[in-house]
Amino acid sequence: MGGSPTSSSLLCACLAYFSLLGLLQIARAQSGTTPASEVRALNSVFSQWQKSATLNQWNISGEPCSGTAIDNSTSIDSPSYNPGIKCSCNGTVCHITQLKVYALNVVGGIPDELWSLTYLTNLNLGQNYLTGPLSSSIANLTQMQYLNLGINALSGEVPKELGNLTILIVLSFSSNNFSGSLPSELGNLISLQQLYFDSSGVSGPIPSTYAALQNLQTVWGSDNELNGSIPEFIGNWSQLQVLRLQGNSFEGQIPPAFSNLTLLTDLRISDLSNGSTSLEFLKDLTSLTTLILRNNNISGSIPSNIGDYQKLSLLDLSFNNLNGQIPDSLFNLSSLSFLFLGNNNLSGPLPAQKSTSLLNIDVSYNELSESFPSWIDRQGLELNLVANNFTIESANNSVLPSGLSCLQRNFPCSRNSPVYSSFAIKCGGPQITSSSQIVYEKDNETLGPATYYVTSTNRWAVSNAGLFVDNNNASYVSFSSSQFTKIAILNAPGWQSLGRRVFDIYIQGNRVLKDFDIKKEADGVSFQAVLRNFTAQVSENYLEIHLFWAGKGTCCIPAQGTYGPLISAISAVPDFIPTVSNNPPTSKKSNKTSLIVGIVVPVGVVSFLSVLGLYCFVQRRKRPERDHDEELLGMDARPYTFSYAELKAATEDFNPANKLGEGGFGPVFKGTLNDGRVVAVKQLSVASHQGKSQFVAEIATISAVQHRNLVKLYGCCIEGDKRLLVYEYLENKSLDQALFGKTSLYLNWPIRFDICLGVARGLAYLHEESRIRIVHRDVKASNILLDSDLNPKISDFGLAKLYDDKKTHISTRVAGTIGYLAPEYAMRGHLTEKADVFGFGVVALEIVSGRLNSDSSLEEEKIYLLEWAWRLHENDSEVGLVDANLLEFDEEEVKRVIGVALLCTQTSPQLRPSMSRVVAMLSGDIEVSAVTTRPGYLTDWKFNDTTSFMTPDTPSVESEYNQVSSSSATRVGDPGHSPIAVDHQVQEIIGEGR
Repeated sequence: MGGSPTSSSLLCACLAYFSLLGLLQIARAQSGTTPASEVRALNSVFSQWQKSATLNQWNISGEPCSGTAIDNSTSIDSPSYNPGIKCSCNGTVCHITQLKVYALNVVGGIPDELWSLTYLTNLNLGQNYLTGPLSSSIANLTQMQYLNLGINALSGEVPKELGNLTILIVLSFSSNNFSGSLPSELGNLISLQQLYFDSSGVSGPIPSTYAALQNLQTVWGSDNELNGSIPEFIGNWSQLQVLRLQGNSFEGQIPPAFSNLTLLTDLRISDLSNGSTSLEFLKDLTSLTTLILRNNNISGSIPSNIGDYQKLSLLDLSFNNLNGQIPDSLFNLSSLSFLFLGNNNLSGPLPAQKSTSLLNIDVSYNELSESFPSWIDRQGLELNLVANNFTIESANNSVLPSGLSCLQRNFPCSRNSPVYSSFAIKCGGPQITSSSQIVYEKDNETLGPATYYVTSTNRWAVSNAGLFVDNNNASYVSFSSSQFTKIAILNAPGWQSLGRRVFDIYIQGNRVLKDFDIKKEADGVSFQAVLRNFTAQVSENYLEIHLFWAGKGTCCIPAQGTYGPLISAISAVPDFIPTVSNNPPTSKKSNKTSLIVGIVVPVGVVSFLSVLGLYCFVQRRKRPERDHDEELLGMDARPYTFSYAELKAATEDFNPANKLGEGGFGPVFKGTLNDGRVVAVKQLSVASHQGKSQFVAEIATISAVQHRNLVKLYGCCIEGDKRLLVYEYLENKSLDQALFGKTSLYLNWPIRFDICLGVARGLAYLHEESRIRIVHRDVKASNILLDSDLNPKISDFGLAKLYDDKKTHISTRVAGTIGYLAPEYAMRGHLTEKADVFGFGVVALEIVSGRLNSDSSLEEEKIYLLEWAWRLHENDSEVGLVDANLLEFDEEEVKRVIGVALLCTQTSPQLRPSMSRVVAMLSGDIEVSAVTTRPGYLTDWKFNDTTSFMTPDTPSVESEYNQVSSSSATRVGDPGHSPIAVDHQVQEIIGEGR
């Protein structure tokens, strides 16, 4: 201040120099050498994940604990430091204490080497695509304080060994594919302050041991299958500030002990059943800023002391049984901006005064009455007043959206003079005309948290209520480049693809779809179109459709506030001959008496309501009255059911000319449904050794998993003793026919490589990514089908066996095809997913060579494909295995596939890679591990005797459809699996949706 500019500058320069010198001295004092074991472990982890340190940030000259890793000026949480580590050094030795690989879309499992970094205190692996189970070896990390595994695709049970990390402060395993219950051992984490397990897949009650978690400040547990009562002991978590328990299966009331949680600022509970709650427990929770208690059977009146909650900015008490009048003090809270009271039994007038901050108010579907207060004309106000008993004066019409008089209780307009018989809406976009000449009216009005409007044609209306909480830039219209598609959540693999939008659909007050999972319906594919039909009875003058979010689905993928219903188009047509014009009236007078509200058609029956959503709705069949059949009882996801008469007609009475082949279940027929879909109908033979139980297992299994590389099950039929499955029909039939049979198909090398990769992805999904862990048990070329574009799809889940993630293997009756069977499964019935890995390895070699795994017509050294492949590998002549019919091929890719196949067919299951690792190796994301030693079964067993793998009486089944047979297979091809993929994408280009 008192010196010249020059002297000030010199002073600054000197200070900067001495500061830098001090930092250098500190860095030198702290520097040390990282133990070789930690370096090897870290290098292995990063190598398997195909990640490396940013140049010159750390790992300088091969020393991990260098540069930013030991520079205290840069936090591990810095966005620019990723991937990154932090080290703690004592002058001679440095230990890796913090590791971050965050939102880098790492694909695959967590390497075991990670669990040897026992000095870790902070591990952040959030927002990747990590798959497979979470190892119990995580118990080694006893110094861990901050652990983030959220937003991945981890599966299996949450390991109880997490309870060993007793100094944990923050734990997140939210948005994963876990199963089973919450481990009671987490009650040992008495230092825990933040716990995030929303959308993790866990189920069951909250363990009583969690009563010990007295230091919890934040708990997110929404979108799971938690059941039982909400524990009373939560009321003793006196430090709790944030609690989210939406979208579970809790019963009963909100515990009165919650009144003790006086530090709460954010409380969200929804969808309680079988109980009744009052709001009495809120009496002392005046620190709340966000309070969401939707759909909890809350009864009684709004508390008279509601005016004490001056910090509230968001209050949602909708879908309850609240009665009485709205307290004046509620509308005058100084911080309240969003108020949702819809779908209650509130009565009386709206409060006469309103605070200036309250600009979003939903009071729809109540019993409110009388005239409107003067504040309804305030600028910027959003006010949903639909379905009440208000007195609407002419003066109100100038400030409120038009048509409100027709949107009051029981929708009074047009009750005796119907005008319209159908409608079609393009939700969130401009008017379009479909290829069938249906005109979809535009729906491009701006919607907000509490809005309604009636169209200019007076044909239909929209009521919207709800806020995408935590999203400051929420939009009620989403865009995509094609019609009726999934919006915002992208394809796998990548953490952005892990989001799930789940909601319910009600028509005329009846729930027609519960927990509709957009992603599941779309086969996990973005920009996928779907059609679903419903039948509704219209007895009054309106048809009402309600899309309802019940707290299900992820909340924050790919961005905060990404959840709730989305729809692209709706249409309705009558199934009778209408007697009305279906055209808008010409005079203003008649317009006022002919409005059709909600989504309305005249009195009569609406036969088809097409809801074309983010994902393609598969056509729903009317379920015959056969729910007593025990095969369908207790299934989590019931398949669509066809009548026997319908399938009989589709296959022309199971005409032999339509027979595709004879599979393990019996004959398979080609058929054409009434809607034009070509299908493969698998008819269970009464004499089949795979009878009813395996038939039901296949239904449950295939219904639970959907993937682009798995054959899609359309539905089934169970009538009396008749058992049938209906699959998509794949016109190019099975891979074994394309490789070994007489066919016009030519599989060049790029196609073969893509088939290998597709099959690997399908198996990886079954093993690691599906919510249900599945071993196929019969991976072979005839169970891989090819669609019209020669994309592979794995078929025949009749041999698939679901197993509990807690078990490392299952001892079971061997059911598979000799030649593809893993040794431990063939010899001892020891079954894990590694049995499928073995079968995949054999198939991969068959794809490269274009021949069966065993062919006695060849010269002796080539009879057994695996033995021949190893001989070529040992002589560094792998390309000698390539099919002579391949005119061109990528030698590097061929060697990669063969190398992977040899890894997959190792004797020990532990030496075989997981299928996610197979995908990574085939894709070139990681190196193919070297194999140097022949498997024991090749060196110990004799192969010059064809009875080594087969008994003399083992049949060689020759299909009518597949004229290839093999002495090495108990079954050759189930050509009838040959479902054809028919694309029913709607042709129009409609890119918007609500």
